[in-house]
Amino acid sequence: MPERPNALVTGASRGVGAAIARALAPTHDLLLGGRDTEALTGVVSGLPGARPWPVELTAVTEADVSGMDRLDVLVHSAGVVTLGRVGETPAEVWRRTMEINVIAVAELTRLLLPALRAARGHVVLINSGAGQRANPGWVSYAASKHALRALADGLRLEEPELQVTTVYPGRVATDMQREVRDREGGPYQPENYLDPDSVARVVVTALTASPDAHITEITVRPAAGPPN
Repeated sequence: MPERPNALVTGASRGVGAAIARALAPTHDLLLGGRDTEALTGVVSGLPGARPWPVELTAVTEADVSGMDRLDVLVHSAGVVTLGRVGETPAEVWRRTMEINVIAVAELTRLLLPALRAARGHVVLINSGAGQRANPGWVSYAASKHALRALADGLRLEEPELQVTTVYPGRVATDMQREVRDREGGPYQPENYLDPDSVARVVVTALTASPDAHITEITVRPAAGPPN
């Protein structure tokens, strides 16, 4: 039997990350990263070939990735959002948002570059519509996602043997979206949002493109509901 490709997915304990893990499980051996060990265990239990990787992404070191000599796929799906207008967003919110949404992504990618190079691998960054525009009340999050876009674009140019894909989903029916709608003071209407599995299928599309095709960016929006 040929060896199956392997993939590391962050933010895999729930939402889009868990959906991506489920979508890749039939074809990949998985290492699933997240802070919630119990939730990770629940996801892993239903996926043969998957292992949990309980980790605080803002504190990853070389020791955490030791033994990862070859990596075919790295999916960055972890992220945070704190709503607030510029005039009411303190520095600690900016720092935490950038630390998790950008700096942790850059550092994990840096640590795994040797393994990715060995496999001529594929890096997928789950961004957001906020990475393409900034709306009132979303500026710190949008700034982090614009920075994430720059990270992906730069990585693609610096590492031409890798494939790098940015996915820009609109609103997705997840626990995070439920929290966002609560902060916005509006109803949570999952029927108006993307299903996490729909975003996962987009990721699979990028990963399974023909060898002559490098899918650099994909924008996907809900068919119903508001465009953001």
